[in-house]
Amino acid sequence: MVFLMRRLEQDSKQRKLYEEYAYILDIYPSDAYRGTPPVAKNEEVLQLIGEDFFTLLEAAAWKGKFSTGMRVYVGRNISKQVLRILRRISYNELTLNAKSELEQTIQKIVISKENKFVEFFNKANPLTPRLHSLELLPTIGKKSLRKILDEREKEEFKSFEDIKKRADISDPIKLITKRIIEELSNPTEKYRIFLIS
Repeated sequence: MVFLMRRLEQDSKQRKLYEEYAYILDIYPSDAYRGTPPVAKNEEVLQLIGEDFFTLLEAAAWKGKFSTGMRVYVGRNISKQVLRILRRISYNELTLNAKSELEQTIQKIVISKENKFVEFFNKANPLTPRLHSLELLPTIGKKSLRKILDEREKEEFKSFEDIKKRADISDPIKLITKRIIEELSNPTEKYRIFLIS
């Protein structure tokens, strides 16, 4: 998985990677928007998180068409009349409402992409001779790391439930979610295992 993320990061430097779908974290009125391009009075501003690369975005949309928590198409064939992407934003540009929705929304994405994240547990490699990428997850120390590596050597993990039982990790979904939030909120983070810069 780390190899895959590094490969995606290298590819992204050569070509732009786009989100296909995103979840709405917050909606606010167009007159509160301070960015460019301008937003029309009959529109509102959506703050979104992409489901593939966890890209934070702002979009303009017709009033009343969307609601918080909704999954929306934001790919290249998006209907610009209904929704248009304005810009990428940072974690610090999220509204308080968006920040309060973030953890729950990321958990929803992680659950929906269980196979991808279980593969991370199966394929994750060391980052340096002293640091394994699994240790970047909160609460995973040397003892937990050894247990995960021993168990995946016997047989690959099949699900989050399998990781819980065999690796003795209480909640892998929560660990992944916390790590994603850490990567989003800390732009100077040296190691990124789930986000592409």
